[in-house]
Amino acid sequence: MEMLRAIGLMSGTSLDGVDAAWLETDGDRVGRLGPSLTLPYDAALRSDLRALLDRAPALDRDDAGAAEIGVRVTVWHAEAVRALGMPADIVGFHGQTILHRPARRLTWQIGDAAALAQATGIRVAWDFRTADVAAGGEGAPLAPAWHAALATPLPPPVAVLNIGGVANVTYVGGEGLLACDTGPGNGPLDDWARRHGHGDCDRDGALSAQGRVDAAVLARLLGDRYFGRPMPKSLDRLDFGATLAASGLESLPAADGAATLVAFTAEAVARAPLPQAPRRWLVGGGGRRNPSLMAALGARLGAVAPVEAAGWDGDALEAQCFGFLAVRVLRGLPLSFPGTTGVARPLPGGRIAEPG
Repeated sequence: MEMLRAIGLMSGTSLDGVDAAWLETDGDRVGRLGPSLTLPYDAALRSDLRALLDRAPALDRDDAGAAEIGVRVTVWHAEAVRALGMPADIVGFHGQTILHRPARRLTWQIGDAAALAQATGIRVAWDFRTADVAAGGEGAPLAPAWHAALATPLPPPVAVLNIGGVANVTYVGGEGLLACDTGPGNGPLDDWARRHGHGDCDRDGALSAQGRVDAAVLARLLGDRYFGRPMPKSLDRLDFGATLAASGLESLPAADGAATLVAFTAEAVARAPLPQAPRRWLVGGGGRRNPSLMAALGARLGAVAPVEAAGWDGDALEAQCFGFLAVRVLRGLPLSFPGTTGVARPLPGGRIAEPG
């Protein structure tokens, strides 16, 4: 099958900006991996998106405010494509998730694929999650097919852990392809650091490294019913809001709260119901840059390393994924599987927007 040139775009629930990456793939095999970049959102857009996340559960899909922010998100993605400056046959446009409620068969990503195709002159694959959710699947995570393609040379079983706003794991082993959202990623920790005047995140683990884990608060956090659910399962960034509010976290000093949230993320990963212990855990996403979190993961899981240890680019990994999935959309290949989202059979998805 012919290799196609793809640009993948991803803006995660950490709300830090747009990642763009170029690659060649036929939707099964990984060819050349090219340049990538991150285009950070400006402060105003980040703030508006954060407020929109809070309001989204009460909004209609045709809400004018959400649509206006979606226009701005699309402009940012178009600029990322232009800044990358690479020729492409297709763009994979995930959009910005503002609400994910698979139990209600609802997943909502804002952004205008037709406008992006028009702005870039390149056809755009988009709407990756709707078909899966409509078929009763979780709609997430969608990276497992990409992780499996990258992990082909590695001895199984291997776990690929992505830590963005939410954390998710892909298990590649003899039992087949399995995946789930494990629990919180950077989202609650980022919010905590921001509220306590420490910037947009716990940069370099500096705040959490000064604190001590509060065992009682951690136990209450881990009592959330999500952790009793079997795989596959998925989360919205704000799903732990009530549990966080009731845990007593807010009574802790800033450093202790950050340390407890780091422990919460690590312990949630450790409780993922995988069939057997992976030979190695490869960690991508912004969480791999937090030494406190990586140390906590290592203490609970053992063989933990950033994805760079396998020769992958952790900053580009998710964007590359949506370039890979864009080619799968074009070829009608499955995006999700029974072991990754809970659908009854491997399921294609996505739509194509052509430039005018």
